[in-house]
Amino acid sequence: MIKKTTAIAAMMLLAMGAKAQNPFVQTWCTSDPAPMVHNGTMYVYTGHDEDGADFFWMQEWRVYSTQDMVNWQDHGSPLALESFSWADDRAWASQTIERDGKFYWYICAHSKLSGGMAIGVAVADSPTGPFKDALGKPLFENGSWDHIDPTVMIDDDGQAWLMWGNPQVYYLKLNRDMISYEGELGKLPMTEEAFGGPMMKEREKGKKYKDSYVEGPWLTKRNGTYQLLYAAGGVPEHISYSTAPSPLGPWKYAGEIMPLCDTNSFTNHCGVADYKGHSYFFYHTGKLPQGGGFGRSVAVEEFKYNADGSFPTIMPTDAGVKPVAVFNPYRKVEAETMAFSKGVKTEQNDEVGVYVSDIHNGDYIKLQNVAFANKYPRTFTARVASGLRGGQIEIHLDSIGGRCLGTLNVPGTGGWEKWQTITVDLDYSTITDIDAPTRTISGLNLPATADVYLVFKGRKGPKLFNFDWWEMRGLEQMNMPLFQTKYTADPSPLVVGDT
Repeated sequence: MIKKTTAIAAMMLLAMGAKAQNPFVQTWCTSDPAPMVHNGTMYVYTGHDEDGADFFWMQEWRVYSTQDMVNWQDHGSPLALESFSWADDRAWASQTIERDGKFYWYICAHSKLSGGMAIGVAVADSPTGPFKDALGKPLFENGSWDHIDPTVMIDDDGQAWLMWGNPQVYYLKLNRDMISYEGELGKLPMTEEAFGGPMMKEREKGKKYKDSYVEGPWLTKRNGTYQLLYAAGGVPEHISYSTAPSPLGPWKYAGEIMPLCDTNSFTNHCGVADYKGHSYFFYHTGKLPQGGGFGRSVAVEEFKYNADGSFPTIMPTDAGVKPVAVFNPYRKVEAETMAFSKGVKTEQNDEVGVYVSDIHNGDYIKLQNVAFANKYPRTFTARVASGLRGGQIEIHLDSIGGRCLGTLNVPGTGGWEKWQTITVDLDYSTITDIDAPTRTISGLNLPATADVYLVFKGRKGPKLFNFDWWEMRGLEQMNMPLFQTKYTADPSPLVVGDT
């Protein structure tokens, strides 16, 4: 039965990878996506559901980034419960924002000081960390379990607002330093007009309501109107929103955004962001092969606002979004950058940072919309480590069984973190002519863009190797011109034996 279940899960993932973008992280279960755009890069901060969990036993937060919306780099976990001396459990939803060159990551966690949930804040000089507790204590706690899922926004006038809560929406006016606040804790009126229905404990028996706020608020502003998105309706949750002329209201229920759908998750949590002229809606599902309500996975959809700035209905898809840029392979690429994967995990250490692990025979990494342009990939280099037997990395185009450009043999390196850098020549037999002065290559028989699959092969069963980074080099990068120390002309080749 175990073998049959594993085989079915593998087939599901293969089918998903052939055409899917969602969920866009497959190496770990991730939840509660919080997007942030900075310096031309889209970052998404997530929670991390433990594999096989039977509750929201969450220990850390993770970061992913992209510049094309399809190939995502895993930056690992720069923040965990251990980052906060006062926290001991439940690393739930969070959001990060930049101000004055620093990045503030607002989190919630169980506090061993008060015995309830608390709001904390970490700070860093980079969007990927390292982050540290900005205060050494919670930003806010009072022993209540209501204090979960913070959202933060800096208004046009510079005022920063922090909101959170289940089943009540709380708010604070943050000071310019982003780690202290002005005034007292505020509460939004949880009325039927504001959220489609009052809190459950205040509902009239037998009366039917449009909706109700539950948790996971996301505060944003568009065309002068404030929008508060949130998980709604109870269990299972859908996504709804309300609008207001001010963060303090009066709030007015505006309707559903993502109705109840077959997401295989009884919770949902959203965030929205504009990037490179497109609008994106992030949410989570339970659609990984072994996922579910406690094993969630982040996903994204592109959408267009209605003419009046309101949200359209957004439905979850497996296809996800289209690329907004091409991917350049002629550079050092972190192996944990991928559009889709099967079987692999990621780990991190102080020496190399994040790397791909748990590689077995038949696993793969897919890169989408890779641009070969007018170059031909001449070599493939990878940094790898293997405790024992090694394996192979096959470079295929457009599918795991597509045209193979070459195979890199990975030896046993003497340890799972004893790294070696290995290069293999790729097949360039289709080239018919190379014009040295212009570096123009004819007869490439290679598409301008293609999906690239790095397919891992080796003995069946055991772990094969770890994978840190890879790089392609074009033919013209390798040996054109052949000699760089002197000007040379009029070549006259002569073969003698093997020379």
